[in-house]
Amino acid sequence: MAPHNPRFITIDSLAAAKKEIQNIGSDPNSIDIMAPKAVFKVIKLEQVALQDAIIIKQDMLSVGGEVAIPRDAFELKKSPADILVMGTVTQLRELVGKLQRHYPRIQAIAAELAVLLKDIS
Repeated sequence: MAPHNPRFITIDSLAAAKKEIQNIGSDPNSIDIMAPKAVFKVIKLEQVALQDAIIIKQDMLSVGGEVAIPRDAFELKKSPADILVMGTVTQLRELVGKLQRHYPRIQAIAAELAVLLKDIS
């Protein structure tokens, strides 16, 4: 076994992240800043216009996350489609801010995401 005992741990909530960060003795003032960066979430959005999906992907990539879109999305043939938005809680919150700056259809998606993210604990 490696002397540092590397292993994966599962952190599926902000509460779990805060507990793990606290357990290693991090500065208590930084726990609320670090915890949202430790929780990875995948959000499925259904029936998204492909033009919107491409914009959402670009905005999420800009904050370090990812969005899975259909292979032929850039051809705009089979719209709307389902997409997967993947990132940390911090990245998802940053995405909401970016999406709020777009046109009304994307602002509506931002509002839906904001409601979903509000309930993460």
